[in-house]
Amino acid sequence: MTFLRKFTPGALALLLVSGLAQAHPGHAVAGFSSGLAHPLGGLDHLLAMLAVGLWSWRLGGAARWQGPLTFMVMLAAGGVLGWLGVSVAALESSIAASVIALGLLLAFALQPRRGLALAAIAGFALLHGVAHGQEMPHDASGLAYAAGFVLASGLLHAAGLLLGRTETRLALGERLGRVAGGGIAACGVLMLGGWV
Repeated sequence: MTFLRKFTPGALALLLVSGLAQAHPGHAVAGFSSGLAHPLGGLDHLLAMLAVGLWSWRLGGAARWQGPLTFMVMLAAGGVLGWLGVSVAALESSIAASVIALGLLLAFALQPRRGLALAAIAGFALLHGVAHGQEMPHDASGLAYAAGFVLASGLLHAAGLLLGRTETRLALGERLGRVAGGGIAACGVLMLGGWV
């Protein structure tokens, strides 16, 4: 966990400036940096991935690594489906609903059986992945783009895990975590209504 605490802030900073280092679009690096930036560019993706990390921490045990890993694998699978042109009815509404669901899981400190939790994470990830795949720039390398958005997602999960770890060390940590979950759910409602 010390590695994550030291690595995550610097990696997130690199994500924020990676696009500045390019002089010409269309290279494989452009696909990778587009993929890195994509999860950070939408509040829905950002909140969902932080929430998955935080919820995985709360689930404890092997779920702390299985939750983020499940999300990243299914995110990549969904990305391929989106890239292939598979469409999901009401995709943006479904993604907003996933943000609401994750927020409520945190707000009410729900801890279902690990298999059910991982299935929920997989379903949410598939939706987010389809959106990532559909939004891939036309001149980007699919593999580089996917590597970028999976890496960025993993870093956001790591940040969520660190938030969870911090939450357990604070006297009011659980209460703050519940409030954060409520805030995430509220943002999801705003997204669903088209206000964000």
